[in-house]
Amino acid sequence: MTATNTHHQASTPQHPEKVNVRVLRQDGPGQPTYWERHQVEYEENMNVISVLQRIAAQAATVEGNKVTPVAWDCGCLEEVCGSCTMVVNGKVRQSCTALVDRLLEDNSAEIELRPMTKFPVIRDLIVDRTRLFQGLERVKAWVPVDGYSDMGPGPRQSRKQQEQSYPLSQCMSCGCCLDACPQYQKIELHRRPGETEEQFEDRKREAYGSQFMGAAPISQAVLFNSHPTGNSLAEERVEALIAPGGVQACGNAQNCVAVCPKEIPLTTSIGRAGRAATVHSLKKMFDS
Repeated sequence: MTATNTHHQASTPQHPEKVNVRVLRQDGPGQPTYWERHQVEYEENMNVISVLQRIAAQAATVEGNKVTPVAWDCGCLEEVCGSCTMVVNGKVRQSCTALVDRLLEDNSAEIELRPMTKFPVIRDLIVDRTRLFQGLERVKAWVPVDGYSDMGPGPRQSRKQQEQSYPLSQCMSCGCCLDACPQYQKIELHRRPGETEEQFEDRKREAYGSQFMGAAPISQAVLFNSHPTGNSLAEERVEALIAPGGVQACGNAQNCVAVCPKEIPLTTSIGRAGRAATVHSLKKMFDS
């Protein structure tokens, strides 16, 4: 009995008393970045959000210097809202499902947190994902309706259609696929002297609209074009896919599918979008 207990204690993994965290901070848009080290008490079942909450509560570096709390974004804590995306130990991912125990298995010395690399930083780990949502606007990623009165049941979908569409519908616009994509380059603009807010927004929209939209909007275009009601805008979506920054800009690196937290078959969507774009372009060519 004693031997069994001794063996059990020997096999129990040893956890650190403290967790070391290194955070890349930025005080505001366009400001210089700097590293800051923190240390928090270890607790079981912690995730990165738990760590950030404790860092915010103590508001002091490992050297004891008082600092403003690190800023980050989160909503659901259940990998549904997509807002807590950041680069954790060099990999873009959802911080709510980044478990400390597993992170320490990869690097027992510290956990490194950075903001996403392809979006302008607002503050610390919070980024401006406006470009992502504009990409969804470009492909009209919604089902059009004429009103909100009860019009009865919509068209039925086959079991095969449902099985193809459901994985695509899990996209939470987290931006992981865009941050990992080599073709999706960062665009960061700043307001010019004398430029109105409206002029600045127009300039941003023009700049965002001319560059690669990325896997998430492409996949959503495929999703809504396969919907029996959503496909009423199919031609407009395909036009967006063949416009500058559309599906033809994809370099097929396949990083997107490797980092997607929902394991969405993004490369399959890109292939389907490419085929639809080719067919559409050929039809336009022969109809003209």
